[in-house]
Parts: sequence; structure tokens; C-alpha cells
Amino acid sequence: MKKKVVAQFPRQANPEELRLRYAAELEALDAIADIVEVDSSSEESFIEGARDADALLTSWGLRISRKIIESLDQCVIIGVGSVGVDMVDVDAATEHGIVVTNTPDIFIEEVADHAMALLLGSYRQLKIQEGFIQEGKWYSGRPSLTPTPRLIGQTLGLLAYGNVAKATARRAKSFGLNIIAHDPYVSETKMTNDGVEPVTFSELLARSDYLSLHCLLNDETRHIMSAKAFSQMKDTAYLINTCRGGVVDEEALISALLNGEIAGAGLDVLEQEPIDMANPLLAMDNVMLTPHVASATSRMRPATRYRAAREISLALRGKWPMSPVNPTVMPRVQLERWQPYPMDRGPNR
Repeated sequence: MKKKVVAQFPRQANPEELRLRYAAELEALDAIADIVEVDSSSEESFIEGARDADALLTSWGLRISRKIIESLDQCVIIGVGSVGVDMVDVDAATEHGIVVTNTPDIFIEEVADHAMALLLGSYRQLKIQEGFIQEGKWYSGRPSLTPTPRLIGQTLGLLAYGNVAKATARRAKSFGLNIIAHDPYVSETKMTNDGVEPVTFSELLARSDYLSLHCLLNDETRHIMSAKAFSQMKDTAYLINTCRGGVVDEEALISALLNGEIAGAGLDVLEQEPIDMANPLLAMDNVMLTPHVASATSRMRPATRYRAAREISLALRGKWPMSPVNPTVMPRVQLERWQPYPMDRGPNR
């Protein structure tokens, strides 16, 4: 009998629609399970349809809360199709013996590219320069950049030193930037071997000319960029954020920008998405905004969806998944450790 994998959707699709919509996922599941869409307009409707699920597949929409998790009778795994897993109550899942997985190595290069694009756009004041052209102030551009120091020799600070941060560091070095990083969960040796200087959080804030955020959103990192943090930064520094909007206290950021505590920001993520059109950040010419698109390329969706479903397939076959975010759940589950085959890399890998 096939297993039941539940996906969120506001309406139930017919079998043909499901086959087309979930082609990548069904390939990865390899006939071990069927995908069933469940109404996610409320917790109650989702619980009603997902109670007997063997697995959940999610990356957007309704948060998989403790209430939902406690209602699941036989769920083995929650597969998340993104790096961040803040849409799942991971602690509740761990308590109930449910593995949570993510896709940490699918779009590393894309996000690093975007982080550098925001950094370079901020450095060259691209939003301001375009404004000069739109306003007919052609000759204002060069004088506005005259006080700007050369990029080579400036310092890029990285908050967290995971895969995307490492890829960003590699790119930044080619522009002559000095790299420092703070991550209490990464050994100093790993950083220094990459030519990155490990520093404390306070040093990171004080020394960075560009501060790029790459941490997951959790209780430890929520609003880590607070009013106090901004007050410790250089007034010439720029904040770059391609991880999660919630790591930044947005009110504190707006205040820091208005008061000149920092020079500007390049943001792909915000606390509220989509952005409120009354948000003051929209009116600031020293703030570059993009709509949470850092990972977006033609490869991103199919590869991510395949990988998330592949994790589910492994768990439903009794195997330990490749990317668990809550490995402490292992003693509570009966999943076998295994060694992946070299060819087990999904589509377009």
C-alpha cells in the first residue's frame, strides 16, 4: 500500500493536475507514495486532511505548528523545500519523533551571487545613480561617488559561516575584500583555512564595512540585528540580508537608517512579505530591495522539489535522510544509517 504525502494547497486538484504539478516530487518518491493536497486555509482544515499522513511536504503557506504536529498519527518526516525551516515547529517535531529535513545545498551559488549583487549595488549607489538619470541630474552622479573609498581593502563581515557565506566569501575575495566572520558553531580552524578571520559578534559589528547575514531564523537569531547592534556599526557600513527577514528588527533598522547610524542596506528578505507599501524602506534611496528572489533561477524549483521529496522517500523506506535539521530525533526513530550512491544526486545535478 502506498504511503500518503500531504502537500499544502487551497484547493484539491484532480489526479492529472497533481501528476503535472508534482512531476519532480513524484519522480523522487519513485512510486512509494502518493501526494495528496490538503486545504491549508486554516489549521483545522489542514489537520482534518493530514491527520493520517506518513509525511508532509512544505515550503510555504500555513506554518506547521505544534498543534498540527500533535494531531499527526503516523507522520515520519516533514520535508521542507528550502534552507530555512522556520515554517515548522522543529522542537515539537523532535518531541514527537518526526524528522525535519531541508535543502541546504541546492541554491548556494545563486544566493551568494545575489548577496554580492546587493553589496556591489549598495557600494556603487545604483539606486541613487538611476534616480539622478530619472530626474535629469546627469552630472550629479560623479560628485556623489567622490567620497566613496575603493572597494579593495574594505571589510566584509559574515554573520554565520555556512555554505552560502562560504560561497559569498569566495566571490568577495576576488574584489579584494577582507573577510571576517562570526559563527559560534563553526570552528575557527575551518574559517582560517578559508582565509577568513573569526571574530566575536561585537567585533563583527564594529569592523564590517559591509555586513552580510547568512544565519537561520530561530529563537537565538530572531532580531539579532537590534537597535543595540546597529549602534555598534560604522556609520559608513551597509547591511546585506539574503537569509530571513526576522533576523533583523526592522523598526530598529529603519531608525538606524534615518539617524545615519549606518549608510544603507541591500535587502532580499523582510519581516513582512509581501512588503507593506507604506513601509518607509521603500522611500529610502540608500536601500536596495528585491522580493525574496535570491535563490531564483531555472534550476531552483525542480531541483529543490526533487530533493525535498527525495528526503521523504528515504525516510519512508526506512533510511536516514541526507539533510536532517533535528538530528537529536534519531534515537526516537527507526531509520537506518546509509551511504548514498555517487549517482544519487537528483535532476540536473
